[in-house]
Amino acid sequence: MHLCAGLCNKLLDSTNCTEHEGELFCKVCHARKYGPKGYGFGGGAGCLSMDTGEHLEGKPEEATNGHTNGVVKTGKIKAPEGEGCPRCGCIVYAAEQMLARGRPWHKECFKCNACTKTLDSVNCCEGPDKDIYCKVCYGKRFGPKGYGYGQGAGALQCDVMLEDGSNAPVAPKTTLVDTTSIKAPPGQGCPRCGGVVFAAEQVLAKGSMWHRKCFKCRDCTKTLDSILACDGPDKDVYCKTCYGKKWGPHGYGFACGSGFLQTDGLNEQQISQLRPFANPDTTSIKAPLGQGCPRCGGMVYAAEQQLAKGTMWHKKCFNCSQCHRPLDSVLACDGPDKEIYCKACYGKNFGPKGFGYGHSPTLFCSSENTTAPRPQQNIGPLAPEGQGCPRCGQMVYAAEQMISKNKTWHRRCFTCGDCNRSLDSTTLNDSPDGNIYCKSCYGRRYGPKGVGYGMGAGVLSMA
Repeated sequence: MHLCAGLCNKLLDSTNCTEHEGELFCKVCHARKYGPKGYGFGGGAGCLSMDTGEHLEGKPEEATNGHTNGVVKTGKIKAPEGEGCPRCGCIVYAAEQMLARGRPWHKECFKCNACTKTLDSVNCCEGPDKDIYCKVCYGKRFGPKGYGYGQGAGALQCDVMLEDGSNAPVAPKTTLVDTTSIKAPPGQGCPRCGGVVFAAEQVLAKGSMWHRKCFKCRDCTKTLDSILACDGPDKDVYCKTCYGKKWGPHGYGFACGSGFLQTDGLNEQQISQLRPFANPDTTSIKAPLGQGCPRCGGMVYAAEQQLAKGTMWHKKCFNCSQCHRPLDSVLACDGPDKEIYCKACYGKNFGPKGFGYGHSPTLFCSSENTTAPRPQQNIGPLAPEGQGCPRCGQMVYAAEQMISKNKTWHRRCFTCGDCNRSLDSTTLNDSPDGNIYCKSCYGRRYGPKGVGYGMGAGVLSMA
């Protein structure tokens, strides 16, 4: 730390220092003594400056109380021992005090003891020698030393030497007590080492307290926390990977991805013991007559039941009676023979037959009579008089009924009485004779006759 050698004894640094013939001056004093003189070199353009500072030379220095770290303390009043500023020992007034280590400091004294850098509450570090330092000087004197603690990772930081050649004081070392060597009563200590667990180092798992350094996976010794820890059935802790290997599910589909075999950590005997036993065949358990599965007669339990037409089926029996395709509530069709079919087989067995009901290309008749013969099927019981299908007289079930004029028809019988064309609600025409016809046949039978009622205006229709 240097003072101005000119007139003001001002503290100098690299920003306000000017050298002349081996002496240091502040910029103002250097300009007064050695700067240009004359008109235009005063306080502003057009002023006259002839000041050489001679009127300030030779002034006796004011009474001082000495200086610490180059800071001159003038006009200060000594404080009683232990009550003033720790650096200069003078009284500290409220308007200029800074607090550190529980004692007030002057603002100008509140500087680093090593480099005299001005400090504040953010960059002030209290050293073990009861003085204050900036963060850099504190790290050099009391911080950790060795490889990796230098200016960057990989640098070497050694002990700092003071100006007198001695080693800088180091931070006091604390003695670490190995609490694992302090044995606790049985059942009260750390489950792994049995030592006493104090509050500052305890970790809780499965209702017991662990040392923080003992709270590791038993197999791979990976350090655990509340997210990674898994409590095993052997009252120990594991990481998720080791827990899965030891206690998780094993077998096909439980490894890294679906389709892989996971047998890690198990021998052949353990693998064979973990194989699931065969499920009993419930179809072999016969049920009372009329209460079991309609197909096999076995007992149907709630876990495997399928409902159809008010009866319960086994899931494996719930397939098409003809093609044995597995069914569900959407695909299943209840047949009049109390069996279940897929839609295709139901259509083949109980659906309408004849011209227009086959697959493309449809059925073609080469005879002069272009009307396909109506199929005659006797597949169900006859209904009481006036209650069955008006065309075939057989019972009509809900799954296949078509309604017309308060009568129920089979879907296969719901065709035109003349051309056997399949009908629906848009093409249906109820006739006076109680039969149903398409629009063309109905027009030929019961439509108006004469000029203008043929295929076009002015045509005669006598059909």
